Amino acid sequence: MARYFTEGSHLDEEMAIQLIKDKTHPLNNTTDLKPLMDRIGDARIVMLGEASHGTHEYYTWRSAITKKLIQEKGFNFIAVEGDWPDCYRVNRYIKNYPDADPNSYSVLNNFRRWPTWMWANWEMIAFTEWLHKNNFTLPKEKKVGFYGLDVYSLWESLESIINYLKKVDPLALRVAEKVMQCFEPYKEGEGQSYAKATLFEPNLCKTEVINLLAEVRRKMPQYNSDHEHVFSTEQNAMVAVNAEKYYRAMIQGGPHAWNIRDNHMEDTLEKLLNFHGKNAKAIIWAHNTHIGDARATDMTNEGIYNIGELARNQQQEKGIVLVGFGSYSGSVIAGRNWGAEVRNMNMPNAIKGSWEYLSHCASAENKLFIMDEFNDDVFMENHIEHRAIGVVYNPELEKFGNYVPSIMPLRYDAFIYLDQTKALHPLHILPHGNEIPETYPFGV
Repeated sequence: MARYFTEGSHLDEEMAIQLIKDKTHPLNNTTDLKPLMDRIGDARIVMLGEASHGTHEYYTWRSAITKKLIQEKGFNFIAVEGDWPDCYRVNRYIKNYPDADPNSYSVLNNFRRWPTWMWANWEMIAFTEWLHKNNFTLPKEKKVGFYGLDVYSLWESLESIINYLKKVDPLALRVAEKVMQCFEPYKEGEGQSYAKATLFEPNLCKTEVINLLAEVRRKMPQYNSDHEHVFSTEQNAMVAVNAEKYYRAMIQGGPHAWNIRDNHMEDTLEKLLNFHGKNAKAIIWAHNTHIGDARATDMTNEGIYNIGELARNQQQEKGIVLVGFGSYSGSVIAGRNWGAEVRNMNMPNAIKGSWEYLSHCASAENKLFIMDEFNDDVFMENHIEHRAIGVVYNPELEKFGNYVPSIMPLRYDAFIYLDQTKALHPLHILPHGNEIPETYPFGV
């Protein structure tokens, strides 16, 4: 793989700011997305990022772009940084399956894994309802899907497998129940207790999950009652295999656990493309740290790669466009530590010299960057700090750990800069005296 990132730079801020003034496109409403749609062209994979998991405008602008990709360019499915079982319930709902939840609130209210707000939010209610209505009159093969790319849902995936096999295959059910029994003592702590147990017995449940995946794959031709359920059952078995591998790697530290997770995301994307047919088109929603090519950041110096890099290498013939998001200041939803109470936090102004700072200095307005237009030496030869906020966030410590040095024109194909942003609206906390918030990115 090519390595883009090299240490050492001296940024001419005045020149960078002037170039941003000269080359960016205004971004006030959906008609201003035309340069992005032109850049996407006939690409079959579009990845839409976010600089935090708790910003209202990232969700609403991604929704607006996704709607245009579906309606104008015929994209087939959305795959997000979320758990497969929960997202598959959304998929059943928006495709109007008879066994689906009755409404978007019901299906999203069932996202209970911390951080719940990532998908259980009012912005997603509006988007999910739009998908449901858009799909309603379409034939089965044309309905747009919604899936999860992540690897955390070990127990939920096993439960989904067991529930399915109870109906179709009592013999294979025994294999699945054996796996569940193996993991049952370690259910607390989101994999931490299992990870610690593998220090003493490294392959604790490894053989069991591999056997389950093999059994499901061997029996798949017999499971013909619901084609998508069969696919989902195999994917849940794959989640179990990779979740076990992830939790085993987690205790060792280093980049290995991250890489297992993003390998799983890329493998899932490839499986979804194959499932939807030869010319399938995919939209990915995930954090910038996953979709922005890791080779253009200091992540590569630590041996870390991500789905953006993997997809560029493995899916390039399909055409792929990576779109980053960022903002200068505002508010954001996050927790002080893992599993903590959700908070609406102030997000300080971006640090001097950062990508967000330079964009703000150019003008305090929303902007669209087409990164092919930023191939000047000032951007191509400098690693510029670029803000990244996770689900755990401490604003007062931001400058010590929330910026990723990046060669921006190599990290993304396009970038959406939103000068002032506000916090996401969690579904489990009714905002504004029970009023449902505005869920559109602009006043139209």
